[in-house]
Amino acid sequence: MKKPFERFDMAKEPVRTKWYLKPITKLLSAPDMLIHRPYIRRHGTNELKPPYLLLCNHNAFMDFKVATQVIFPHSANYVVAIDGFIGREGLLRNVGCICKRKFTSDLVLVRQLKRVIENGDIAVVYPEARYSLCGTTAVLPSSLGKLCKMLNVPVATLICHGHHVNSPFWNLHDRGIRTEADFTLQFTQKGVEKSTPEQINKALVNAFQYDDFDWQAKSGTKVTYKKRAEGLHKVLYQCPNCGTEYEMDSKGEEIFCKHCGKRWRMTRLGELQALEGETEFTHIPSWYEWERENVRAEVEAGKYDSGELPVHVDTLPNAKKFIRLGNGTLRHDMTGFHVHGTDVDGDPFDMEIPVPSLYSVHIEYEYLGKYGDCVDLNTLEDTWYTYPEPDGPAFSVTKMALATEELYFAHRRAIGKPCEPGLA
Repeated sequence: MKKPFERFDMAKEPVRTKWYLKPITKLLSAPDMLIHRPYIRRHGTNELKPPYLLLCNHNAFMDFKVATQVIFPHSANYVVAIDGFIGREGLLRNVGCICKRKFTSDLVLVRQLKRVIENGDIAVVYPEARYSLCGTTAVLPSSLGKLCKMLNVPVATLICHGHHVNSPFWNLHDRGIRTEADFTLQFTQKGVEKSTPEQINKALVNAFQYDDFDWQAKSGTKVTYKKRAEGLHKVLYQCPNCGTEYEMDSKGEEIFCKHCGKRWRMTRLGELQALEGETEFTHIPSWYEWERENVRAEVEAGKYDSGELPVHVDTLPNAKKFIRLGNGTLRHDMTGFHVHGTDVDGDPFDMEIPVPSLYSVHIEYEYLGKYGDCVDLNTLEDTWYTYPEPDGPAFSVTKMALATEELYFAHRRAIGKPCEPGLA
């Protein structure tokens, strides 16, 4: 564009939470604490004091509120994606937030986390880097073990259960259910010193095993919300009855295929029941993993290709607001993401993200309730929210997210360095 963008200052030193804001953060969390009454189990953390590294799973905004309650009154710095800063940069910096662009290798962030520890505070990181699409563990970066060794402080995890069931990424309506959390000391400082990065990674992968729908069924947590299945087709985009992609839809308590007509009901316990015939998957994550297997087969056959999709692109160079960059095309294929177009001033823009540089990707469904589904592509200096046009060829951003991971895993296998289970 003709006018250069003002860029977010990613290198600015993290701010220790202002003393007068600490009770405010707890107060802001109080309504959800009263509504959902999370039962927090502490495992070896009763005597835990800062500084330490806290790693949390990520299913909903409520994750932050539970973390605030768990660590109060101690100071913490939270790693937050840049879109979380929009219109409130000053406030978020003052309550201790550190900005990050998703799925980028950011050495500045490592330096900032070291400063948090030097300040004697808690470094709070959400290593899955995005909301879970169906309430199960997302892939973790293999750099976690090295980060723990570098910070050389105790490592704790906060794994929340029920946040996806209460407010799933594909339908954010709050169901008002009671939730749970496990606050666990994984490594003392001496434990970190004695362990290798690989041993730390293995322990963290085990700690991050969770399944919200399994938790719901076992705990008997009932959701009475009448539209509880609406939006589920965003995740379950392929019909297991006829195999057709991009023809799924949902309404009320049901998800259905517009191609073959088969319908499933989502029960109050979060399970699926076919209205007629065989129930292929009662467990929502099992359907999702079946889709992953199908994507993996396409990748292994060298056939994965989204085709060329017309898109419009919004850029987020700073935390003030999204700026319309322009229109163009998006293609996701065996070589990675390719975005090309013309900006509002008539100048060309391009972003190429090869497979080896991206192990996962952030997506949005119906972003802000009006912008549609999108893929969030990042460099260290910019973030492009890339929206395929709804009247263009059929697509699924969920499939693109699955393909991003499977392409990366295939690349690692091809170069003789396969990823360890649960890591990238």
